[in-house]
Amino acid sequence: MSFGIALLERNATMTDTLRPDICVIGGGSGGLTVAAAAAAFGVDVVLVESGKMGGDCLNYGCVPSKALIAAAKHAHAVGDAPRFGISAGEVTVDFRKVHDHIHGVIGAIAPNDSAERFTALGVKVIQAQARFTDDRTVVAGDTEIKARRFVVATGSRPFVPPIPGLDTVDYLTNETLFDRKRPIRRLIVVGGGPIGMEMAQAYRRLGSEVVVIEGLKALGKDDPELAAIVLDTIRREGVEILEETKVTEVRKRGSVGVRVSVETKDGKSVIEGSHILVATGRAANVDDLGLEAAGIRFDGKGIKVGANLRTTNSRVYAVGDVAGSLQFTHVAGYHASLVVKQILFRLPAKENRTIIPWVTFTDPELAHVGLSEEQARKKSGSIKVMRWPYAENDRARAEGRTVGHIKIVADRKGGILGVTIAGADAGEMINLWALAISKNMKTGDMSGYIPPYPTLSEIGRRAVIASYAPLTRKPFVRRLISILRRFG
Repeated sequence: MSFGIALLERNATMTDTLRPDICVIGGGSGGLTVAAAAAAFGVDVVLVESGKMGGDCLNYGCVPSKALIAAAKHAHAVGDAPRFGISAGEVTVDFRKVHDHIHGVIGAIAPNDSAERFTALGVKVIQAQARFTDDRTVVAGDTEIKARRFVVATGSRPFVPPIPGLDTVDYLTNETLFDRKRPIRRLIVVGGGPIGMEMAQAYRRLGSEVVVIEGLKALGKDDPELAAIVLDTIRREGVEILEETKVTEVRKRGSVGVRVSVETKDGKSVIEGSHILVATGRAANVDDLGLEAAGIRFDGKGIKVGANLRTTNSRVYAVGDVAGSLQFTHVAGYHASLVVKQILFRLPAKENRTIIPWVTFTDPELAHVGLSEEQARKKSGSIKVMRWPYAENDRARAEGRTVGHIKIVADRKGGILGVTIAGADAGEMINLWALAISKNMKTGDMSGYIPPYPTLSEIGRRAVIASYAPLTRKPFVRRLISILRRFG
């Protein structure tokens, strides 16, 4: 009898069963890429998203942060104009208009990621929470989905550390920071990674006092030589950066404001501010997905996948942040392309993290692809390191953007192992080197192309050419040139 009642209750609530080729869970960069590609080839695909279409990148991450950074750059440019002979007066910031600019950018991009657009492409969009009920079934709202293949692309959320007292204050994360319409007098940033440093510099340029507290080293995942260039610039702009500093407690300060207790090797102290931003990394969105029911292994870092992004359930793939990989929008898109190759075309495909570039959008920017110098030494032993400064580039001098340099790491045969750039437009310049590494090019290839003059991209080519200078001092090379000259 109880079985019959349960069956009636299930039938009363479950109104639809779908059997698509692919079910995508998550409407961020990775999920949308898979869904759009599948629909373009006429494949039956269902997309399930419980929150905002476009995911974290559009609504809380890449797009709004870069819009805020752009506003901050304009404010900084006004203050910097006198050295070019331009006087623009005192800088004033209207935070309501900054807010409107940020959300205007989001609104302009949103239609590309909307449910309406994907429905028009032929994707069945369900806006509900998805949950696996067994190894081949997902329930979303009133719909049961039994797909041939599943792709989990649920992304990540801000990681909030268990700091005593943090839950007693109205702390900010990237999910709330961009809704502000009023200025911040004194901002305390907990976390000195890319997000923390980008927001710290942006808010400083918009008029806030800013303190960054980092438990280890700020920008610690990047080459320390190049990261130091960025951090020195940010410090000169007035941001206080406290490294190897542990936050021990957070408390309210009066009716508004916060008091942060910290501890270093030199002792304890208290930092006061009007607002606190938590930028201590990301946590994969694995909760409430029913992964255990589907036989999918996961932990706090995300879903366990192989190099082909397949989970411990052979029907299910995971892409992007939830797969515990590098947490960038372009990585989610890259993952999606690998999964599409496997599901639609039965082609083997594996993730290659060596070819994935990343950029920290501070000013100067910090960009990297491939191996770091330390990693390259461990892998290849004998390596060659090439550098060239922005200060020796004519375009950089003309624009007054001479801070920084490029660092190229190659093996003894000239194979390019890794490149890091700290400087103006580093994020644009790294593209060429990402291509070079993905195609296994050598330094000789990079010295052979002709960049237009004057451009910043000449910096990389000059670094390679300069590395040949020691050859001109070798006796056998001089003798060879002498012999060639004799024969005309």
